[in-house]
Order: sequence, then structure tokens, then C-alpha cells
Amino acid sequence: MSERANVTKSGAVLLGDSVACDAFDASRPLRVVTHAHADHLGGLHKSLKCCEKVLMTKATKDLAEILNGSLKLKDKPLKTVEYGKVVKYRDEKITLVRADHILGAAQVMVEDAGGIRIAYSGDFRLEDTPVVESDVLVVEATYGTPSCRRNFDVDVRELLVSMIERRLRGGTVYVFGYYGKLQEVMQLLRKADVEVPFVMPEKVYEVSKVCQKHGMNLGCLSLSTSMEGHELLDGNLPCVAFYHMNARQHVGLRNARICVSGWEFHSPCRQIGDREHLVALSDHSDFDGLIEYVRRSRAKQVITDNYRSHGAVLAGEIIKRLGISAVAMPRRAGQTTL
Repeated sequence: MSERANVTKSGAVLLGDSVACDAFDASRPLRVVTHAHADHLGGLHKSLKCCEKVLMTKATKDLAEILNGSLKLKDKPLKTVEYGKVVKYRDEKITLVRADHILGAAQVMVEDAGGIRIAYSGDFRLEDTPVVESDVLVVEATYGTPSCRRNFDVDVRELLVSMIERRLRGGTVYVFGYYGKLQEVMQLLRKADVEVPFVMPEKVYEVSKVCQKHGMNLGCLSLSTSMEGHELLDGNLPCVAFYHMNARQHVGLRNARICVSGWEFHSPCRQIGDREHLVALSDHSDFDGLIEYVRRSRAKQVITDNYRSHGAVLAGEIIKRLGISAVAMPRRAGQTTL
């Protein structure tokens, strides 16, 4: 059954006869975009030009238009699909299943004429992701090594909210992260009844407005370039300023600063500067979560995504721990077949 799925050298996740996910592949008439992060939007212009249909959720479409300014998704072979709705193409059935990652993220299930179920997890956090039972599974491998475990006896979300609340007593708190995760932090704070103003640059503001449109509670938002934004930031007044991680080197250097990152496994919080801390808030499963997802999927054959991350170790661990046939694709030079 392993020929029913593959990950190509260009990063396309091939499922069944018709579907390529998260990159363009000339052999497949259908393209699925699992979510709006850049490493899953590769070749989208070409897909829109060449594919019969390009499938994604409505939220992913709205985010992709914001995050890729040159991308216009109107009057294209684009089809937005609701979670759980079956799309039929020739003798295959394609279904998008919710994934706990960023807004709009989806898993993909393809069922062929013989009833074989071929699934792709996309990026996910196991906590609130429904596991798709399948015969053949392609699974992400971002944290696919045993060293990538978050065995914290601490609720990281509560810790983060508490840290921000304490630091607000001294004025503006800067939070740095990636699109999607910044909005998750905003929602966490609002759920905890933190009602100070949220200030942000234009791109973070536009992404946040899309998230609000699709039901996230982010409260009142202000642009950092607006009069209100200037007054808050210049006056070091109590507010939370949200910036993309790339702005960390030149924004808020004299203020309390918090970076949210999944690449932290030794402690839930670590000091990395005079007034700066890193908090281990991730939107990916750690190693144990990946292994548990594979176990629950009941897959007979697993392919680990070796394009966006190092899937070879995860494939070996799946074989060793679960006794399931697994291989990392695409194969890299010098990599042995497992």
C-alpha cells in the first residue's frame, strides 16, 4: 500500500491517484493546502494555474491572501471546503478534517475505490486534534526525535498569562511569535479577562482581523502606527504589543519581552535576556504526541515527512516502538531505507 502515498523532493504530499498536498505536482489534478504557513503554500501560483481544483478551508484562503500579498484567490480553480464534507473526484473521496494548529488547519483523508484510506496529518497538536484512522498515513515530523519532549508539570498557557499580567504592572509588554500563534496568545489573554489594549503592526493586525472574522475572541485591536498605538507605546502604558518574531531584534528593546516558541523542551520558561523570557508554547505535537497519533491511527504503513523536517529518526522510532512499517520520504543522500 506504500505506493498509495509519497512525499516528493519538492515537498508535495501525494495521496492516492489525484491529490497533492502543500506543494505543486504536475501529475496530480487536485491540490490541497492544509494551512496558511509558508512551508505549506509552495507552488500555489502554479497550482492555481495548472490544477483542475485547489482545495482549502475558507479560513486558510483568507489567511493565505493576507500572508502572501501577491496572491489573489478570486476567479481561480479554488474550492473552499468545510471540515467533514466529502469531495468526490473520479473514483476517490477527499475529506478535510480539523487539525489543532493554526486557524483553518486541516488533515486530509483520501479514500480510493477499493476502500483504502490514505491520510495526511498536516501540522497538528494532538491535544485537540481528532485522530484519523487510516490504512496509509503520512505524518509530520517537526519534533520527531525522542529529545523533543515537553514533559512539563506546568500548564504553559496559565504560566504565560500570569507572566504577562505581572509584567503589565510595569507598562507595555512585547510578545514575539509567528502568525497564528500570536493570535492564540491574544485569545488566551482575553479568555483570562486581560482587557488591556492589544497593539500591533499592520500584518499582525490583518491576520488578527481574519481570525476574528472566523470566531476567535481577540477583543479591541489597535495598529501600532495609529495615534492610539503611538500614545500607548511611546508612553509605555499598560498594553500588550504583538510582533512577528522577525522584529525581535529592533522592537521593544527596553521593555519586558516574551517570545513564544515550540523549540523549547527543557523547561516551560527560560530567561534569554535582561528583561526577556522564552515560553514553550507550541502549535506542533512533541515526539510523544506524534507517536501517540500514529498508534491511534491504526495505520498499517506510515510515511514521515522528510521534506519539512527530519523524518528519518521518527520513522525508525515508529518501527521500534509500534512495530509498524514506516519510511521517511523523500529519501536524502546517505539515508538508509528503514
